[in-house]
Amino acid sequence: MRNIFICIAVIWTTGLFSQNKQLIYGVKEIPQSLLVNPGGIVEQKYHFGIPFLSQFHINGGSSGVSVYDIFQESDSDINDRISSALNEMDNKDFFTSTQQLELINFGWRAKNEIYFSGGVYQEFDFILYFPKDLAVLTWEGNQDYIDYRFDLGEVSTTGDFLTVYHFGANKQLTKKLTVGLRAKLYSSMISYRSVNNQGTFYTRIGDGTVNVYEHILEGIDMKLETSGYASLQDLDGSSEVISTILGRAFFGGNLGIGADIGATYDINDKISVSASILDIGTIFHSKDVETYHAHGEYTLDGIGLLFPPLEIGEPAPPYWDDLEDEFENEIPIDTINQSYSQMRPLKMNAGLSYSFGKILGGAGECDCRNRGGGIDRDQNAGVQLYSIFRPKGPQMAGTLYYYRRFTDYISAKATYTVDSYSNSNVGLGFVADIGKFNLYIAADNLLKYGNLAKAKSVSLQFGFNIKVGEE
Repeated sequence: MRNIFICIAVIWTTGLFSQNKQLIYGVKEIPQSLLVNPGGIVEQKYHFGIPFLSQFHINGGSSGVSVYDIFQESDSDINDRISSALNEMDNKDFFTSTQQLELINFGWRAKNEIYFSGGVYQEFDFILYFPKDLAVLTWEGNQDYIDYRFDLGEVSTTGDFLTVYHFGANKQLTKKLTVGLRAKLYSSMISYRSVNNQGTFYTRIGDGTVNVYEHILEGIDMKLETSGYASLQDLDGSSEVISTILGRAFFGGNLGIGADIGATYDINDKISVSASILDIGTIFHSKDVETYHAHGEYTLDGIGLLFPPLEIGEPAPPYWDDLEDEFENEIPIDTINQSYSQMRPLKMNAGLSYSFGKILGGAGECDCRNRGGGIDRDQNAGVQLYSIFRPKGPQMAGTLYYYRRFTDYISAKATYTVDSYSNSNVGLGFVADIGKFNLYIAADNLLKYGNLAKAKSVSLQFGFNIKVGEE
């Protein structure tokens, strides 16, 4: 069982919660903004991404503790710092990592004024909720927690490594309204999920016939669902494991379907609103699936030690083997080969924008927003909201931003975000159009870059495209 976590750790290190892309949301100079809102404004006539370089996104974080909190250079003992972190965190804190690599991206405007776009990207998404009771039990033991029921049901974690194929359409229906729809096909390479677990562990004073204490596992009902993992156990070496996993990228894994929808509406020539819902979909796991289900109850009230006379020469009974057999009989772990479905983490975006400053493209209305309607200005500011649905409820973020187009070729966006990690997340993104060459780079938590160990989250994204504007 530990091999699955080794596999996940290896994949995690190749890429470093959120998935929040507030720095490219609504930035129409970036073709990949259509992946955040398929109903966004489109400037170009067509585009195609530089393969494997059109978008790379990496995000990792912890809502409860930073690396600096534990490993800082300090006169205090590291054990005290760990104990302090355990006390401050709760079972809704989480550790997460997201990584995306775009393989192909392209788009063009058809004669009917619909902008079609599509592509392929690889994604890794991992979240682990902090199992506080289990961590306290492991770190401090149960000596000071007699009759305290440690909740083993706090264990909650998911991880997915998949390829996404997508194709969408964007259309300006009126001078004020632009809508978009994107269809997705998921090919899962490896996945696991352990949620909605139940069970407690506690120690109480017994009747003293065998031991002073009784250790009790009660109401155990814990499940780990996996797909793409079972067959890896028979492979020889990490190279074979990685090769097999990557071989599932092209429709060789468990398949699923999904969709994104979005829209942008100009209330007037200065104020607009936008919204999108991403990954409305499900993956159907039927290949290489194994579910490990532990259930039952068990009471350990000690081990009666027997010491055979030395002159007999018999070895002591195999206490540990007998205890292990008894435990497996009382709380068996069943291996089930049964298909299951898993919904994708649903993501929602919403934005309100106020445009001001110099009018671009002339003194009045310009032909610069999907070939019709609207007045484009060189500055705008606004607010953006984001939410992603996770096993223990939605995680949300709010962003204030300022956007400025400095020239026809260079623009930037600055953000201030409050999320589960921090209330002082400052980000900055730049976009440059050099001829037909489009590039962008965006990073957040800039205030922590002097010492990244203090940051509870780090996010970076960049990409290179060929983009041709309207004539």
